[in-house]
Order: sequence, then C-alpha cells, then structure tokens
Amino acid sequence: MVGHMLARCLWISLLGLVSAGQAQDRAQWMKQARWGVMTHYLAEWIAPEAHRDAESWNRMVDGFDAQGLAKQLAAAGAGYYLITLGQNSGFYISPNAAYDRLAGIQPSKCARRDLVADLHEALKPYGIRLMVYLPSGAPGRDAAAVKALEWTRGPYPNREFKLKWERVIREWSLRWGTKVSGWWLDGCYWPNAMYRSPEAPNFASLAAAVRARNPASIVAFNNGVIYSVISLSEHEDYTAGEANEPERINFGGSRFANGRVDGAYPHMLSYLGSTWGKGAAPRFSDAQVIGWTRKLAERGAVTWDAPIQPNGLIPEPFLRQLKALGVALGGT
Repeated sequence: MVGHMLARCLWISLLGLVSAGQAQDRAQWMKQARWGVMTHYLAEWIAPEAHRDAESWNRMVDGFDAQGLAKQLAAAGAGYYLITLGQNSGFYISPNAAYDRLAGIQPSKCARRDLVADLHEALKPYGIRLMVYLPSGAPGRDAAAVKALEWTRGPYPNREFKLKWERVIREWSLRWGTKVSGWWLDGCYWPNAMYRSPEAPNFASLAAAVRARNPASIVAFNNGVIYSVISLSEHEDYTAGEANEPERINFGGSRFANGRVDGAYPHMLSYLGSTWGKGAAPRFSDAQVIGWTRKLAERGAVTWDAPIQPNGLIPEPFLRQLKALGVALGGT
C-alpha cells in the first residue's frame, strides 16, 4: 500500500511537471515561426467614414477579403498574423454580447460578422496562426463606454473596470477557442498600480480570461516602447517588444537565459510604414528588414506591422517587401 501511494504521488508530481513545462513552452511555436505580420484594421486610420454609425462599420467589415489576405500572407511566407480587435473608437471586428451588455451602447459597435473566425478559416489551410490585439483599457474616444465600463486612465487600481474587461475578453476566448493562438494586450502602462496584486483581478486573472477556452493561448502585456526587451509578468509567454526603431532592439543582455528573457520568449514588434498602420511605401530597404529579422529570429520572433486597406488587403509595395523577407528567410 505504501509503495502504491508513493508511486501515485510520484505520478501526480510528474503530471505537474509536464503541465508546467507545457505552460512554459506555449510560445515555442512563435519562435519556430520566426516572423509574422500585423495590421491595424481601424477605420479611424484607414476609412474614417466607416465610423459614422454601426451600419457603416458593418459594411466595412463585411467587405474584408479574408481569403485574399490569407493568400497574400501565404505568398509572403508569414508564420502568423496579428489583427486589431479594435482600439480607441469602440468599434470591434467581432460580436461580443458581454461588451454590449456592459457598455450599454445600441446599436452595437461590435461587428455582426465574426471576422476573427472567418480569418481563422482562411488562414488554416496555409498553416498560418491567428493572433489578436486588444488594449487593456476602455476605448478612450467613446465617452459612453468609458463611463459604463468604469475606466479611469492613469495609475489607478481600476478594479471594477478590470472585472468587466475580463468578462469581455473571456467571452471572445470562449467563442474562438483554439482558433486564436495568442493575444497582444496593449496599454499596460501602470502594471504596479493595476495588475501586481496578490488578489484578482490581476495579471493572473487577465491571463486566465485570455485562456478561458484555449489553455495554450499565448499572451504578452505591453507597457510601451522599451528597447531593452523585458517581461512584465510571469503570466506572459512572450515579450511585447514594441519598437519604433528596430535597429535598437537587442535580445541579448543579462536577462536572456535558456532561450528566454526572464521566462518569456523574446519578441519584437515594429512597423514597415511611416508609422503604425500607415504609409505609402516602406521606410526601410529590403536588406535592412531582412537583416534585422534574421538577426533577431535567431533568438526569438519578429512581427512587422504593415498598412492595410479597407478591403483587408495589404498594399502592393508592402507585400513586395514581405515576399522578399520570406524568400530570404526561406519561408516558414
């Protein structure tokens, strides 16, 4: 009996170690993919008229050519694709009943079409993973939503807001499950005031909301442009890595050990256009983009933001550069 109990305890311990190992390696696929593409599908940036009302927004989202974008990304050799769910306007690319209840805005500013689900179906045949972007605060230019969600911008606990926002995130996670492989949560500018609490809501509960139906989903918390790549929390799987000047990023340093930066896989996110989501032509040469990506991909992953058109397609000058990158790195 004692031997049986000892064996059982050992088995449970081993299961715990396996689970811990799996949790630590959630983002290994991202490192193996090496690089991916992000787009800011925000009407205020690319088609302001689409934010006149909910119907205008729905027409824009309905016109997104998910199949066409998937073909572009596959032709470029991207390993994953990151898209904005929404940002400061309060308009989102997927339905969310929790948001509608909590914000109390009718007609809903959440699109009728579930563009995220459609993108997954379009990307799946090419083996391209899908990731989503969401701010960690309320949509700042939607006064009604800010008030209803009880959001105060700044170094405040924002407890009631966080409880509500986690309900919104959880609903999306339950809707998509494994269709979404990762989240990039922006605006974690006050981590000590908002998230470093031993009690929920905190970093742990926020990560749990992201993983409500997909325990393997990876997450990063972004607190702005920091060229010394850091991890904000033990609950994130990869570094946010926001960088305006990619040449300044260094995945090395004292924090890099065992293939990670303080436990998280190193990652950089920068833009190819004149700024985030905008530009008529790439600001860098192909050689520069290829060189930086190749160097950083030796240790982590690189995401390049490119402009996107209202129809969901990447403009040709940027697609050409992404294809040159894919050829140079040998695809995915």
